[in-house]
Amino acid sequence: MSQPDCLFCKLVAEGDHVRAADGFVAIRDIAPKAPTHVLVLPERHVDSFREIAEFPPDESKRMLEFVADTAREAGLEDYRVIVNVGPGAGQTVFHLHWHVLGGNGLGGFE
Repeated sequence: MSQPDCLFCKLVAEGDHVRAADGFVAIRDIAPKAPTHVLVLPERHVDSFREIAEFPPDESKRMLEFVADTAREAGLEDYRVIVNVGPGAGQTVFHLHWHVLGGNGLGGFE
């Protein structure tokens, strides 16, 4: 269920994955905001977090586990997980994705 014009659907199919499992992939952000900045996205196209209800509970659980496992495999003990919902919140690619950020220099939000 990919969208032919969606950048992230293309990266799911052809990208350089940090890891992939259970219907999810992780890729490096092309404009990192932290020493480690990985994006986690479902293989199937979902526009944004607003549509999270489309995920059955077991798939939602697997996605959160995938996010946590991606951070652990990246060697992160402390990290931040962000999802932007809508253009007013900074979402620029309309394919659900989670930002996993870690490393030195994660100031703010304390």
